[in-house]
Amino acid sequence: MTVAPPASTDAKPALIAASHLVKTYRMGAEIVKALDGVTLSIAEGDFVAIMGPSGSGKSTMMNLIGALDVPTSGSLSIDGRDIGRLDADDLADLRNKSIGFVFQQFNLLPRTTALAQVMLPMLYAHPKPENAEELARHRLEQVGLGDRLDHHPRQLSGGQQQRVAIARALVNNPKILLADEPTGALDSKTSDEIMRLFATLNAGGITVVLVTHEPDIAEWASRRVLFKDGHIVEDVRQEGRLKEAAE
Repeated sequence: MTVAPPASTDAKPALIAASHLVKTYRMGAEIVKALDGVTLSIAEGDFVAIMGPSGSGKSTMMNLIGALDVPTSGSLSIDGRDIGRLDADDLADLRNKSIGFVFQQFNLLPRTTALAQVMLPMLYAHPKPENAEELARHRLEQVGLGDRLDHHPRQLSGGQQQRVAIARALVNNPKILLADEPTGALDSKTSDEIMRLFATLNAGGITVVLVTHEPDIAEWASRRVLFKDGHIVEDVRQEGRLKEAAE
């Protein structure tokens, strides 16, 4: 298989560095190789869209970047820490401090206000910030929901619920915002609004990595990485709609 060379990067340090990653799973008597020697470097401040068909390895790669799993072989460094050398507590600490997660389904608690939803990750922070409520308010204001602090999910539109989820992902000041099909449950207009928010956050310095199967969503990123059969087959820089959002 011909593998595309990595896209050129700036002189910024690698925040995510994968080298010859292999991830295998056992399915009955069969061993499935979800990733087959993947090497990928993502610089601090990058905006990367990961794409690929079902079974391509993109979701496995996302789980590894999110420190939700560890590689079978090869190495993966996240924010300077080799996840293959971390125990369960250290992995949880890395996820809580360095990575913010946004999912297709918003994963909000139905009987909890937007403000309380956003405060939740800080309950697991050590030490817990004394100004937790102030920080949560700030993040909700940042995503345009300063007037929805006391609203429950049923009182919010789908786009507003995803904004609450994004505010929650940001509240511990992560270096990486990891989004898995973040617009999959939204209509096209709301999807554009959410992607414009991601682009704005990225322009402010946060590294954004998202998985999507939608080419128009991938256009918002400054880099597109295509997976197929456990390999990276394309890795390209693009201007796309990121520049449009900043103008």
